[in-house]
Amino acid sequence: VQLVESGGGLVQPGGSLRLSCEVSGILFNFHVMGWYRQRPGEERELVAAISRRATGIDYAEFAKGRFTISRDNTKNTAYLQINTLEPSDTANYFCAAGYGSTYETTRTDYMYWGQGTRVTVSS
Repeated sequence: VQLVESGGGLVQPGGSLRLSCEVSGILFNFHVMGWYRQRPGEERELVAAISRRATGIDYAEFAKGRFTISRDNTKNTAYLQINTLEPSDTANYFCAAGYGSTYETTRTDYMYWGQGTRVTVSS
């Protein structure tokens, strides 16, 4: 099983990024996908989760409004769009996959994790 994140980098405040997570080795459309981040010196925190058919989406409070999670089941890929980036968004961003018991649920125990992609927001 592989989850490979991409799309991170150095961006100026106010900019945007789209992170991608390409998944192989599991039935992608049977899994809830989540994006987490870990800011320097802090614990890993959930950013957003999306159900198997994208009919259910949840965001952490801090992520509402600037973050958009999506998925393309034909490409086995999940995405996280981040707009109006702030220095406080500087973090390693990880994607994770866990079995989804229904098409709508975003609740899961994440079993598979990527290695992360670094986002640095700085002028």
